Amino acid sequence: MKRNHTMIQFFEWHVEADALHWNRLKETAPELKNRGIDAVWIPPVTKGMSPEDNGYAPYDVYDLGEFDQKGSTATKYGTKKELQEAIKACHDEDIHVYTDIVMNHKAGADETEVFQVIEVDSNDRTKEISEPFDIEGWTKFTFPGRGDTYSSFKWRFEHFNGTDYDAKEDRTGIFRIVGDNKTWNEAVDDEFSNYDYLMFANIDYHHPEVREEMIRWGKWLVDTLHCNGFRLDAMKHINHDFINVFAKEIAQTYGEEFYFVGEFWKHDLEACQQFLEQVDYHIDLFDVALHDKLHEASKAGNDFDLTAIFDDTLVQSYPHHAVTFVDNHDTQPDEALESWVEDWFKQSAYALILLREGGYPCIFYGDYFGIGGENPIEDKKEAIDPLLYARYHKAYGEQEDYFDHPSTIGWVRRGSPEIERSGCAVIISNGDDGEKRMYAGKDRAGEVWVDLTGTRTEHISIEEDGFAVFPVNGGSVSIWALPKEDVE
Repeated sequence: MKRNHTMIQFFEWHVEADALHWNRLKETAPELKNRGIDAVWIPPVTKGMSPEDNGYAPYDVYDLGEFDQKGSTATKYGTKKELQEAIKACHDEDIHVYTDIVMNHKAGADETEVFQVIEVDSNDRTKEISEPFDIEGWTKFTFPGRGDTYSSFKWRFEHFNGTDYDAKEDRTGIFRIVGDNKTWNEAVDDEFSNYDYLMFANIDYHHPEVREEMIRWGKWLVDTLHCNGFRLDAMKHINHDFINVFAKEIAQTYGEEFYFVGEFWKHDLEACQQFLEQVDYHIDLFDVALHDKLHEASKAGNDFDLTAIFDDTLVQSYPHHAVTFVDNHDTQPDEALESWVEDWFKQSAYALILLREGGYPCIFYGDYFGIGGENPIEDKKEAIDPLLYARYHKAYGEQEDYFDHPSTIGWVRRGSPEIERSGCAVIISNGDDGEKRMYAGKDRAGEVWVDLTGTRTEHISIEEDGFAVFPVNGGSVSIWALPKEDVE
């Protein structure tokens, strides 16, 4: 029987811009494997518009830290050679590597160009608020540091359909570029009537040369890095038809095992369902709705009904296509989608994604290794490690839920005969101390279980009928199972 799979997002927004992050990954790979983590999502690997850029303002997608461009040879995270060494170190530990790719815009152009645009209403992108007029926009990418190495494609204004800055007048706005077949892409999110445009120079996926070049680049990236999958950034803003074609092309070339997960930041389950259908279920999605529930539960305390924690979530409806997470680089404090799950509930939140049947859980670097920057946050490694242990060794087999009290919920994993001493009982409270009588199985009669979190110190004996009463401290989680020291 295969062990449970676990992913880690190996970066947070304030990772130090010391060009040493790929080395950190290389050094950490054995520890990750030891914790039962077998996949790593790494940040964008391509050259950004500055040495401090996190990778979400991509300048040259063929520069992986190899050419002296935009102020340095290395990216924020290191050089191409160090990146390749880090990926090899992961592969040596049988850890898959998923590369974050940003395909909706380009930033840091080399030159300006004069072209015609129509200004649109920022709150309704389909509403024109000007006649056509000329602007001077940063849209010409010539890559003088790289030249024609790997690709001779040079980006011009006709490869984009929108931008947000007129250098001639030194003014910002949302400017739709005018030209043949130049419109916003329709197969995008309908926020602001059309959410094709997000920022910088917006890539036009109506343009056949663009589609061809981006697919060619995707294949070049896999060939160069030997990565095992892609995390697709900001999919709300990219033509969904192109995403489908892109994913299919990559899968046809590298096999169905090549993994895709997309950031589709929608809370609405129906919208996620429609997107999954559009891409023929080739791409998994992050479970934004569950993150929202976890954040809300951490804010509301005892007022949150824990029995409803999975209602209307992706993992409840599409467990095989949901990547579950507690927090990420966008939800951490002071970032774009700030919705940080509070400390008191963090361990419980991780139990909810790590110890259940459904979903592909992703733990956050900022939680596991801490957050840097001006307002650092300490790591929660001590709270997460027992859960990773339980996921790898215990959380297998049939699952029975005891979601019968608004402040105290629990579930049992019966275990698998193929994984010795597996099985566990999990109980969570967001209110007072609680307990729950749950069925571990008649074959467990006489076994003595302990709380792997160390929060409760007593020993629980499984009764002859297979039941036991499992306690939990208020505002806490306990994971009851056969003790660690006898094991594996």
